[in-house]
Amino acid sequence: MRELFSAMAFVLTAPILEAMQKHALALGLTRGTLLPEQFTYFMQQDNLYRVTRARALALAGAKMPREEDMELVLELSRQTLLIGQDIRRLFFKQYRIQPAEEKGPACMACSSHLLARASLGTPAEGMAALLPRFWLYREIGARMRKHAAPNGPYVKWIESYSSKEYSLLVTKAVDLTDRLAGDAGEDERDRMFAAFVYASRLECGFWDESAHAASWSA
Repeated sequence: MRELFSAMAFVLTAPILEAMQKHALALGLTRGTLLPEQFTYFMQQDNLYRVTRARALALAGAKMPREEDMELVLELSRQTLLIGQDIRRLFFKQYRIQPAEEKGPACMACSSHLLARASLGTPAEGMAALLPRFWLYREIGARMRKHAAPNGPYVKWIESYSSKEYSLLVTKAVDLTDRLAGDAGEDERDRMFAAFVYASRLECGFWDESAHAASWSA
């Protein structure tokens, strides 16, 4: 019996998770010391990216052979929009953030990868590419919550990704991806691992760019 896809994928990307947990952006959010311009850029780009993620999920969902899987992935797409909207409303008003019209390089790379895998790959490949954001943010959010500064300026962001509701959403995405991987042949499974690892690297790059927001101008 083959080992679960998620178990192997999480081991492969453990160094990326560790790097993101110790990342300057994560530490700044946790301690409440992230500079406003860094947070603004991060929120602007993430707001653009959430729409792409929702679209990629909808594309992957439409290709699911089982009706119940289609329903689940379309719900993941809807929740991706809703979670992002809640955060957007709170922080865009508080920090007077104006929506960005153009994606930065990291956001464009992340978006292109997800859309390509969701539209051109199999449903299993699409979910493998989409899964890292769900999983990484749950793990990072849980760690942040343990060390977050009380009443810190970004505590609501941390709570969004460390909540039981979000964890349940991630578990559904993981379980579906594992089931799809269980039905996949070896070649397709290898492509799933490649898509998962590459998407994880791009997520880390997204954080790198936000932490050095001042170095990028459209």
